[in-house]
Amino acid sequence: MLAACGGFLLAILWMDLIFDTQQFRHRHDPELPEPVLNSIATYYHRATTTSRPMPHLIAAVMAILLGGLIIETIRWQDPLWLAPLATLLAAAAIAPAIIRTVPNAVRLGTRTDSLPEQSRLARSILRDHLTSAAFMLAFVVLWSARGPLADLVH
Repeated sequence: MLAACGGFLLAILWMDLIFDTQQFRHRHDPELPEPVLNSIATYYHRATTTSRPMPHLIAAVMAILLGGLIIETIRWQDPLWLAPLATLLAAAAIAPAIIRTVPNAVRLGTRTDSLPEQSRLARSILRDHLTSAAFMLAFVVLWSARGPLADLVH
């Protein structure tokens, strides 16, 4: 179940990155072009504001994943390092979303800031998503391989 939660969150990150990566061609420009900003901002307006209850489902999956990992850490049936490391990887992927990425995406979706500020928000979201995707992928690989890893240690 926890690997499925991680896979679901990784899929959400992949969808976000489909829009975020439009920025790569303009990484050296001081501002993103209006069509790129419009595409990204429109997506985030839909993803964070008008697609309810989907944001709540994503938050619930995050909570299930972290709660399940805490339970696994308390049960301590795997090698001593596995559940705590998996929890750190998942938390490193999820915490930026809660603290910074989602608020920035909501704000970008409103398009009320100046174009330079919208460009800054879009770039911040991209960095967060790339980092979170790397941590979540590491979690999914680690958690999916936990059976063979436990056999190696025991």
